[in-house]
Amino acid sequence: MGKIIEEKISEIVSSVLTDYNNGRVIDRCDLFSRPDTAVVNDIIHKLLMIIYPGYFFDKAYRVYAVDHKLSLLVEDIMYNLNKQIVIALRFHHDYKDAEDSVIEQEAEEIAVAFFEKLPEIRAYLDTDLEAAYNGDPAAYYKDEIILSYPGLLAITINRLAHELYLLEVPLIPRMMTEYAHSRTGIDIHPGATIGKYFFIDHGTGIVIGESTEIGENVKIYQGVTLGALSTRGGQRLKSVKRHPTIRDNVTIYSGASILGGETVIGKGAVIGSNVFVTKSVGDGARVSVKNQELQFKYGKKEPITHLDLEQDEAWYYTI
Repeated sequence: MGKIIEEKISEIVSSVLTDYNNGRVIDRCDLFSRPDTAVVNDIIHKLLMIIYPGYFFDKAYRVYAVDHKLSLLVEDIMYNLNKQIVIALRFHHDYKDAEDSVIEQEAEEIAVAFFEKLPEIRAYLDTDLEAAYNGDPAAYYKDEIILSYPGLLAITINRLAHELYLLEVPLIPRMMTEYAHSRTGIDIHPGATIGKYFFIDHGTGIVIGESTEIGENVKIYQGVTLGALSTRGGQRLKSVKRHPTIRDNVTIYSGASILGGETVIGKGAVIGSNVFVTKSVGDGARVSVKNQELQFKYGKKEPITHLDLEQDEAWYYTI
């Protein structure tokens, strides 16, 4: 290491340590007072092993005995999840000044309540798998969907996180869905309420906000935003219904944006690509962009329009 760098290191360290004394949130150095991201991610992986026992497994085990492995998994996850919930509950306004014994008991009850929901979560995920298989002719096997579809992974993690959200666990549900976001490009807030048979096709760039309500048999393509009409109110909008409601049997094509807490998309509606919806849509509606004109130029002075192509079915071009 060069002499200049060696001389500057102590000066830099002193400068940063001084900066830590400003009392800001980013200055906090108490590492063990917040949930551990690595532990939460490990919990997600192990929960996937429970949700899909034949698809996610620990390579350390040479023989796979489901009952024995499940017992070990539940004990491992329960222990670590309980510890993380104890830490997270300190951020809840009801437990900020509570005794340790009170928080520890509440954490245990939450962890048990969460695990008791696993069969119900798996039942919902089975319908999501069915929707993906029936809705995608490119899927040849359901196994293919479980092993490789980012949409199902994002939905799986969201359904797990949603239960912890309903149990009012701070921080951890959002950490879980942001892990899914980083893996899949699909951003679903754990507060979103999602019905059965939910299918995300392709998925990259999808955003689903906290107060979104989605019915059953809904299909969403890449780049869709179910968002707030405005967030200029900041923290004053907390707990306000600011994201849309999507009724049953709705299809939303790529790039569509549906915004606003009062916006309701009626049953059986189809929302076309790249539309911008801020008002409610009735049952069975077909929403699309009108008169979107395409132009093609191939060395001619006059552009070849979409209308030209319709009038001349024998028109060809080469590249």
